[in-house]
Amino acid sequence: MTSVTDDLPLAADFPKATVEDWRKLVDGVLKGAPFEKLVGKTYDGLKIDPLYPRAKGVAPVVGRPAAAPWQIMQRIDHTDTTLANAQALQDLENGATGLALVFAGGNAAHGFGLEPTADAVAKVLSGIHLDAGIGIELEIGPQSRMAAIHVAEYVESKGFDPAACNIRFGLDPLAAAAAWGHSPYTWDEIVPAITGAIRGLAALRFKGPFASADGRVIHDAGGSEVQELAFVLACGVAYLRAIEGAGIPLEQAQGMVYARLAADADQFLTMAKFRALRLLWARIETACGLAPKPLFIAADTAWRMLTQRDPYVNMLRATMATFAAGLAGANAITVLPHTLALGLPDPFARRVARNTQLLLLEESNLAKVSDPAAGAGGIETLTGQLCEAAWALFQESETAGGAFAALQQGVFQSKVAGARKARAANIAKRRDVLTGASEFPNLHESEATVLKATPIVLPPYGEQRYKFEALPPIRLAEPFEALRDKSDAALKVRGTRPKVFLANLGTPADFTARATFAKSFFEAGGIQAVDSEGFTDPAKLAAAFKASGAELACLCSSDKVYAGQAEPAARALQTVGSRHIYLAGRPTDGEAALRAAGVTGFVFAGGDALATLQDAYRRMEQP
Repeated sequence: MTSVTDDLPLAADFPKATVEDWRKLVDGVLKGAPFEKLVGKTYDGLKIDPLYPRAKGVAPVVGRPAAAPWQIMQRIDHTDTTLANAQALQDLENGATGLALVFAGGNAAHGFGLEPTADAVAKVLSGIHLDAGIGIELEIGPQSRMAAIHVAEYVESKGFDPAACNIRFGLDPLAAAAAWGHSPYTWDEIVPAITGAIRGLAALRFKGPFASADGRVIHDAGGSEVQELAFVLACGVAYLRAIEGAGIPLEQAQGMVYARLAADADQFLTMAKFRALRLLWARIETACGLAPKPLFIAADTAWRMLTQRDPYVNMLRATMATFAAGLAGANAITVLPHTLALGLPDPFARRVARNTQLLLLEESNLAKVSDPAAGAGGIETLTGQLCEAAWALFQESETAGGAFAALQQGVFQSKVAGARKARAANIAKRRDVLTGASEFPNLHESEATVLKATPIVLPPYGEQRYKFEALPPIRLAEPFEALRDKSDAALKVRGTRPKVFLANLGTPADFTARATFAKSFFEAGGIQAVDSEGFTDPAKLAAAFKASGAELACLCSSDKVYAGQAEPAARALQTVGSRHIYLAGRPTDGEAALRAAGVTGFVFAGGDALATLQDAYRRMEQP
């Protein structure tokens, strides 16, 4: 009788897989195309191969304590403090283990946020036991900096032990200066203010951390992973130097600084970025003569990936981002609710944001394994590449004189601008897909519910004495959303959206593929596609176009059918008043003849969809 403990070496029945065998199969599929076609590149120019061997001799990157969950943070940003307090209590009662108190004027406020007054702090924290292990993170800016002091005073007034309170105070003037593009003070003038606040908080026995090195400002502005990491290193080192210069021992200063990173839907790059930051910071600690300790890293799901259109897809993006940050060892994660780009989230959106983390922690058990990416060839390689490139950019900022001087000289801004431009080009060409916005749009989606609130407007912070290029936050879907807004405006005024008639030629087998592509293409810009049966008679095609009420027409069929029918079809459409005639497909040798017949544009995968759609609106607006 066979023992149940016997091995079953099934793999032994098959020949051993080799890279050479895999390459033969791949070359067969490529059919002469270069292998480099399968090699991807990040926006930092880092190469991503299609296949990696297992990385050997690597150890897990030390992050959270073994099997410890990350803090489930929930944004508290309602301008009404009574409602904000009710939200906070409900979040804590239903699984959140921390609160991100977002104050107006903070880098992550996104138009809303709490009033930074002592009264607002007391109201929003009412009934919350700050010494019961709850994580508190302050999202503040220079205009709302006093909120940190008010929180400390509230703790003292309630008799909580400051040492038992888990509060990250979020002091970060460098990120604010980067986002604004100006500062009323020099770095030498800023240092005494921030170190004075840190010394005061430490004297009250708060354990911190106090200063935040926030890479989100780079990510929000369209920057790359390398740029985000280098900015965090530059800011973190600047704060360490400032704290040590204020007379605080470096060993104590080590725990006073923490990092913030954005997590987006690119799972592998996000994981590699978080792992790389830990390795890079350990290198800095070693260079300072310190024994490395795991850096506290707080993650936000990315603002720039949120879409206003089909916002429910944001749930999927946030899930991927949370998954990646959690596996990569983030200590705290804040999921931006899926409707945040539309306004203040309602209870349903807040619950989904909270439960996204609860499901991944409690049902998927993601925290049970420390650094599961260790040894994975692709992620290990990406981690190493990010470390090397980010360190080089960090050294460049150090050569410039540190983080503030680097901002003044445009060291970070110039590189972010390059990444943002490249990213915008890929989005315009739909190479970087934004589901629900640039691809698979839904013109009939229902409007998502958000809460009504009046944003708190704070007075300007000082004079703009020292100006440099700003890094304001963007959302990647904004250009396509602007076209959808035009479509909505037309619907409201005229009762109909702009329309394009899909002039299908031949049989469904001939036109279905390109008609489906054209529908998605035009509706991504809010131009409603009017479908049609297949035509062979140009006169009937022209009559159907005229009856559709569409301003535009797009010929859809196969190259074979185009060869015989596209030119007469275009001439027929032109005779009944089509302002612009597109053809779904790439221009071919017959382009000149097609244009002579009336075709004025081509729509195809890889073309500049955004420019084509913008031009379509200009044509429709012409008298």
